[in-house]
Amino acid sequence: MTEPLVELVGLRKTYDRAVAVDKIDLAIGKGEFVVLLGPSGSGKTTILSMIGGFTEPTEGRVRIGGIDVTAMPPARRPTATVFQDYALFPHMSVSANVGFGLAMRKVRRAERERRAEDMLRLVGLEGFGPRSIHQLSGGQRQRVALARAIAVEPTVLLLDEPLGALDLALRRQMQEELVRIQKRLGTTFVHVTHDQEEAMSVADTVIVMNRGRVEDSGQPARVYLKPATLFSATFMGESNILSGRVTERAGEGVRVETALGVLTAAGQAAPGDRVHLSIRPEQLLLEPAAGEVSLGRARIAEMSFQGTHLRCHARSESGDLELLLRARVDAPVAVGEAIELRAWPADIVLLKD
Repeated sequence: MTEPLVELVGLRKTYDRAVAVDKIDLAIGKGEFVVLLGPSGSGKTTILSMIGGFTEPTEGRVRIGGIDVTAMPPARRPTATVFQDYALFPHMSVSANVGFGLAMRKVRRAERERRAEDMLRLVGLEGFGPRSIHQLSGGQRQRVALARAIAVEPTVLLLDEPLGALDLALRRQMQEELVRIQKRLGTTFVHVTHDQEEAMSVADTVIVMNRGRVEDSGQPARVYLKPATLFSATFMGESNILSGRVTERAGEGVRVETALGVLTAAGQAAPGDRVHLSIRPEQLLLEPAAGEVSLGRARIAEMSFQGTHLRCHARSESGDLELLLRARVDAPVAVGEAIELRAWPADIVLLKD
């Protein structure tokens, strides 16, 4: 990353004795699409609110473009926010809603109207300016809220679960639209969601939050395929978690005794340590391949068709472990059938607790 655009330094927020955000240090680059991902109560919305100036930190600093904005009110910050409920004005037209921020900045009416139409064109609502907010669908209202936010040309656009109220198909469509608009504008987006698929679809960088702290941070593919912690592995999609004990170091990795045998994983831990290993369901192989390792036999207990794959629940031969795997729709598997499970060594991930 070049010089960071947004810097959070030792950021902490408490409410009485409850800690919402606990000593966060983050750096967000110019033009980056960052997603704060985590369950309810993880601190992600509080962080967004402190960046926007709606919540005052208990400790720490917020810098944008090298300027300390910690004590600066929201209206003076180079940010704009798209709220989950859109916060549109029902008594105003679509065009007036989009131009509202410009009006607050004393932009002349003709320029406001021109900019509002440009923004509506950008979000696919050309010609909708005269309409009432009541005449719009949920997806269209979301686009109006987005157009209003970007009309003021913010340095940082903050999005607080803006797609949460949309149905699945429209949400997926709007995810693509957000990425398209962000790349076209080059504006830094900071987006809050609890939807893992949404995070992976839109983000350049995913920051996984848990109990007010950063659990993991990086490109979506890395965070998904090589999660850093046990929480990250279980929250960022589904995973098979194996408990085990380190028996010895092995080069750049360790050997771990598990219910599926002794497995090798990259990473550092001391002999005798209790650890966890992660294997994603799609990384369990049903057919032999050069270089794979055997995980023993298991029996298919349940199976369901998911369109792109078969979702299978299996129980290890010893009966001590339940496993989830995804098989091809034409895979020769059936409920009650015994199968041999395999995995690539690189797909076995050592986790921090």
